[in-house]
Amino acid sequence: MDLNEVKEFLGEDWKRVETAISDALKSDIELLDKTNASIMSHSGKMIRPMLSILIARACSGARPADASYLYAASSELLHNATLLHDDVADNSKQRRGNPTIMSLLGPTASVLIGDFWLVKAMEGILAAGDNGKVIRIFSRTLSDLAEGEMLQLEKARKGDTSESDYYRIVYNKTASLFRASALSAAISVDAEDSVRESVGRYAELLGIAFQIRDDIFDYMPCSKAGKPVGVDILEQKITLPLLGAMSNSGEAKAREIRGMVSGIVGHPENRDAIAAFVRDNDGIGYAQDRLTEYIDDAVSCLDVLPDSREKEYLRELAYFVGQRIS
Repeated sequence: MDLNEVKEFLGEDWKRVETAISDALKSDIELLDKTNASIMSHSGKMIRPMLSILIARACSGARPADASYLYAASSELLHNATLLHDDVADNSKQRRGNPTIMSLLGPTASVLIGDFWLVKAMEGILAAGDNGKVIRIFSRTLSDLAEGEMLQLEKARKGDTSESDYYRIVYNKTASLFRASALSAAISVDAEDSVRESVGRYAELLGIAFQIRDDIFDYMPCSKAGKPVGVDILEQKITLPLLGAMSNSGEAKAREIRGMVSGIVGHPENRDAIAAFVRDNDGIGYAQDRLTEYIDDAVSCLDVLPDSREKEYLRELAYFVGQRIS
C-alpha cells in the first residue's frame, strides 16, 4: 500500500488537515517554531489523521464536516506529544531514524514542547464546537496514555508482565488513540451509533495490531523501522514476541529468561541471548499469528460501511499495518 496514494486520493481534505496542524503549531518563539517544523519534517506515516478522514468520508458518503479536520489534526498533535514525552521517559536518542528532541535540546525542552503539542491538540478539539462526547473520548485517551505508561513502568520493574498485562498496556498506549481518532470522525459526520461502534472497534483492533508489529521489529535485525534492535529488552519491556517464546519454552526456561530481563541493566550483554531465545522459540511467529487475527477481526468490522473507495482504503490500511516493514 502506498500511503502517498491515499493522501493524493483525499486531496483537499488531506491538505486541510495538514494546514490545521501547521496553523496550530505556529509560534513567535523562534526556537519553538523551528523545532516544531523539524518534528513535522519527520512526522512519520500520519496514520491516525488519515484513518480519521477516511472514516469521516466513508461514514458520510461525502466531504467531512469542519469538525472532522480539527479532530484528525488533534489526533496527530496528541500522538506526537506523547512521543516527545515517551522519549524522555525512555531516554531515547533516536526516533524514526533521527535524533530525538530530547537528545538535541535536553529532556526539559522535550517535555515542554510535548506539553505545547498536547495543549494545541485539546484547543483543536474545543474549537470544533460544543461536543461533550468527543471531549470525553479524548480525555479518556489522555488518562489511558498515562495509566498505560505507569503500568508498563511497574511491570518492567517487577519483570512479571503477563499477556493480559501486555494487551492492557498496548490498548492504553496505542489503541486508545486509534479508537478516539475513528470515533471522533464518525461523530463529526453524525454517523449512527452502530456505525460508530463498529469503526471504533476497527480502529482499536488496528491499533493493537500496529503495536504488535512494532514490537516484532525489536527482534528483527533487518528491520527498516528506524528502531534499534533490542531496545525493548534493554528497557526491561516484556512484549508479545518474548511472551510467545516463553509460552513455547516451558515454565523453567521462562523464569530464567524473566530473570535475565529483570537484570538486563547490570548485564546488557544478555540482550543478544534473549533475542536469540525469542527467535529460536518462534516468538516472532507467535506474535505474527496474533497480529493476523487482530487484522482479520478489524477488517470484518468494516462490513457495516457501504461500499466505497474509502472503505477499500481502510481495508488496505489494515493489511498494510500487519505487513509493514517500517
